[in-house]
Amino acid sequence: MARVCSICGKGYSSSVRRSHSMQQTKVRLYPNLQWMRLENGRRVKACTKCMKTRTKKLAAITA
Repeated sequence: MARVCSICGKGYSSSVRRSHSMQQTKVRLYPNLQWMRLENGRRVKACTKCMKTRTKKLAAITA
């Protein structure tokens, strides 16, 4: 489970890419996962969208 966001569960999505010669190749598009430290001190891998949302929510609570 290394390539899955531990907050929202976002994983890879599959897609088809075509070259100039119209040759198709299946590819996996992975989310942008980064290490993040939670409030309880635990480190988890989270997508950047969840990190941004979490930062905004914490800022709204403290303000």
